[in-house]
Amino acid sequence: MSERRRVLIVGGGIGGLTAAGLLLLAGHDVQVFEQALELGEVGAGIQVSANATHVLRHLGVLERLASVSVRPLRTEFRLHDTAEIVSQILLGDSHEERFGAPYLHVYRPDILGILEARVRELAPSAIHLGKALERYEEGPDNVTLYFADGTMASGDLLIGADGIKSVVRAQMHGLEPARYTGNVAWRVMVPVEKLPPDFQPPIFVNWMGPDKHMVVYWVHGGKLLNFVGCVEKPEWTQEGWAINAPWDDLKADFVGFHQDVQTMIDAADKDNCFCWALNNRPRLEFWSTERVTLLGDSAHPTLPYMAQGAVMAIEDAAVLMRALNEFDDLAEALRGYEKARIERTARIVNESTEHARLFHFQTHDEFREAFARKDPARDRGLWLYNYNPLTVPIGAETA
Repeated sequence: MSERRRVLIVGGGIGGLTAAGLLLLAGHDVQVFEQALELGEVGAGIQVSANATHVLRHLGVLERLASVSVRPLRTEFRLHDTAEIVSQILLGDSHEERFGAPYLHVYRPDILGILEARVRELAPSAIHLGKALERYEEGPDNVTLYFADGTMASGDLLIGADGIKSVVRAQMHGLEPARYTGNVAWRVMVPVEKLPPDFQPPIFVNWMGPDKHMVVYWVHGGKLLNFVGCVEKPEWTQEGWAINAPWDDLKADFVGFHQDVQTMIDAADKDNCFCWALNNRPRLEFWSTERVTLLGDSAHPTLPYMAQGAVMAIEDAAVLMRALNEFDDLAEALRGYEKARIERTARIVNESTEHARLFHFQTHDEFREAFARKDPARDRGLWLYNYNPLTVPIGAETA
């Protein structure tokens, strides 16, 4: 490795904690600053494919995460009313044999707790809560953070892993409002005991319909059914990640969908249905300065239509760790990290946006024709899942 560096990470989410764990494991001095008073995540699911589980294995958390997750057999793309399967992607053993690491359905609080525990195991005092960043100052020899509580911290490098509303990004590139995509996401968790026995096997189902779709899969060891309903709502005006919205509106949004979808909606806790706007931001021309860089949603927020948001942050963390270890010069390391990541993440962001159209056609024939032209089952194995952040070239563009 190159010299031991003092690394400051703003943001204690999946990307920030993964970066912290990897950099501690690599021998760096790491401090994480999170504005919340406790680490926590909205109770929702994420999908973690081989391009991320390679990294989690290296970090030493994969076995524990797998024990509380679900290993899905396949992805099915179904027509919203007839349940006709238009396409499918084999997962399970097939995914692991082909790409060298498993595909997991994960409960966000589970992975966050496991990552936090790993960071504290490597450095018990590395995580600092209640630290809202106001600004930073970048000098020739260090970077200094100024927090809302009047405290400061200095180090060699600042990593902005503080999400779509990133303070670090705003200072680096100027304030820019998030752009509403015209889509909202309903997120609901249903306990297994609220559903009929053997309701759905361990698979991922994408119910695709006119102007909306719903993705459904088990998490938390099969104890919770996670569903996310994405609906085109140009008139939506509320902001925030956890807007408690009326169950009646959820029910109305999915009228005409298959009975399995109605069963899930009917089983939902009517007081715990959450809906929020799906936003994005313009592509950045650069992520880094001499001592500051961005990671995860702060650099490349994306729509959730390829299930790669958290995965991209985990990929970022691994490539950044390798760049810092391979280059003695910090600015050169950040340029190498950025060059290796910027085209790949842009491709995922762009294809996720395209999938918003792919999943929202009006007729059955339009879906069949669209999947004949661009079938995720045919495409993803060629460039998405076969990417290993621990072995890709540093300083070379990858997509």
